[in-house]
Amino acid sequence: MFRALRYKNYRLFFIGQSISLTGTWMQQMAIGWLIYRLTKSPFMLGFVGFLGSIPTFIFTPFAGVLADRMNRHRMLIVTQAMEMIQALILAALIMTGKIEVWHIFALTIFLGIAIAFDSPARHAFIVDIVGKKEDMANAIALNSLVFNAARLIGPSIAGILVALFGEGICFLFNGLSYIAVIAALLGMHITHHAIVRQDKHIIHGLKEGIKHAFGNRLIRSILLLTGLVSMIGMSYVVLMPVFAKDVLRGDANTLGFLMGSTGLGALIGAFFLASRKGTEGLSGIVFLTTNIFGMGLIAFSFSRVLWLSSVILLFIGFGMMVQMSANNIIIQSVVHDDKRGRVMSLFMVAFMGMVPFGFLIAGAVANRFGAPKTIMASGLLCAAGSFLVRNRNA
Repeated sequence: MFRALRYKNYRLFFIGQSISLTGTWMQQMAIGWLIYRLTKSPFMLGFVGFLGSIPTFIFTPFAGVLADRMNRHRMLIVTQAMEMIQALILAALIMTGKIEVWHIFALTIFLGIAIAFDSPARHAFIVDIVGKKEDMANAIALNSLVFNAARLIGPSIAGILVALFGEGICFLFNGLSYIAVIAALLGMHITHHAIVRQDKHIIHGLKEGIKHAFGNRLIRSILLLTGLVSMIGMSYVVLMPVFAKDVLRGDANTLGFLMGSTGLGALIGAFFLASRKGTEGLSGIVFLTTNIFGMGLIAFSFSRVLWLSSVILLFIGFGMMVQMSANNIIIQSVVHDDKRGRVMSLFMVAFMGMVPFGFLIAGAVANRFGAPKTIMASGLLCAAGSFLVRNRNA
């Protein structure tokens, strides 16, 4: 299950990410609390989320070209340093009592740009720090495990610290946590592959990557399915407060319990993927788990009991995590190394870049038809999409 950890470079990366992602999820929880405390506006919560995600849609394709043309190792050091600076500036503004809403807007966009350039380089970097290609699937699964473990631990720590000391301490911890991942990157000994000098314009490189991705039927299908599930299926996240308060008649603790159930299901999914050897059978798993995710959303839309909703969310979290990570593994196993950054940037656009649009659509539809019907429709569309993709690739 942990065989990728036998490589020193990946082991350093894994440890650094474990610390840094915990800080990231602490900041994620604290930023929402801070925005609501300053504005008392639910709309602002969604707007800040949109500002943080939209740079992924705009900049990530170009970042993928750079990830194929530049030293990914150095690129990651720069982006991680940018993210650290953002967190430390926010911590300083909050702790000195000078924080204003426009500061959060500007720094959220700055962070979104840094993440847009970080994501394709980080995903393509895996192949540089794992000695054998057959262990890359395990490394990707372990990354998902770390991400979801941090999603369980980080907000819990943040809730305690915010209650005791205020939001600033969470941003400070997050800023300092980047020291671990930067130190890990600096401690690696990377055999840098020769990068062929490119005189062609960056737009030409982008077109080349798009042509390669959409010219491959398997990659094209994965990108389309990932985009659909991210835009339509992930809308349940933004509507979760409605279910906690209005559907299940609960409070903030109910919301935390529901989100924790999703995180636990995702963590179980990460362990499941990490325990597998190789990529054989992953296409079938993608089809199965996409349907588990879609059917789970439909079942969740009908539940009016907390314990039942929590159990259903375990399956939703499991299905969501496994199908997204499995898609990542499949793409990484078939893409050409010289186009890895560009193809992974397109995957990140499908995975993360479509989410803000889905949030806006879900909010509008839920306003008109209600949250349960919106989530039911999302589940139906995700299941239908998986059947369509499977039939086209049969």
